Amino acid sequence: MSPRVLFVYTSVEKNLLDQPTGWYLPEAAHPYYVLAPHAEIDFAAPKGPNPPVDQYSVQTFKDDESVRFLSDETVKNKFANAKKLSEVNSADYDAIFYIGGHGPVIDLASDPVNAKLASDFFRAGKITAAVCHGPAALVGATDANGQPIFKGREATSFSDAEEIAVDMVKVIPFLVEDRIKELGGIYNAAEPFAPKVIISDNLYTGQNPASAKPLGEEILKALKKA
Repeated sequence: MSPRVLFVYTSVEKNLLDQPTGWYLPEAAHPYYVLAPHAEIDFAAPKGPNPPVDQYSVQTFKDDESVRFLSDETVKNKFANAKKLSEVNSADYDAIFYIGGHGPVIDLASDPVNAKLASDFFRAGKITAAVCHGPAALVGATDANGQPIFKGREATSFSDAEEIAVDMVKVIPFLVEDRIKELGGIYNAAEPFAPKVIISDNLYTGQNPASAKPLGEEILKALKKA
């Protein structure tokens, strides 16, 4: 049987400044096409079907995979049938992967249903992965001892330096790098916008859009070993 992976997206359409936001296209498209030939992939979001894509990412990323992802009938079907997080059973999957975009910092970070779901994956020893702003979805997740899953573990995310560079500090409730550190995480990052992937136990994190494909490749390696 093929391994099963759950891609989790934000349901948020507007940031704190009431500007359009959503999930970030290449952070879903690049790992999807790494994993799809080898794994069954389902989609989920707090509100279920058709989570909003960040239109800026659609306009910015015109690579083959990103363009293909938006027109892919299989992908469209997965979005149309995306589960609500409350409908997901972690036992059905081998890995969970949180897509970035500024949205997760607004909804997934403070969603108790999501915190329990991420905790269930992590406590079961399953791959618990997130890219860019996706690690914000893991700030409420805890290990078997009730400690934050970041505590004492290495992790990365979109960095403060990157957030400042794109002038988006004010559009989200907190900076992901800062929160990881507050939770006891050992934060590490590459130069702004360079790829960086960190694996610490079953916590897999990627820094930014450029890290999404290499993170997908690391998830695939681990699934093949399992």
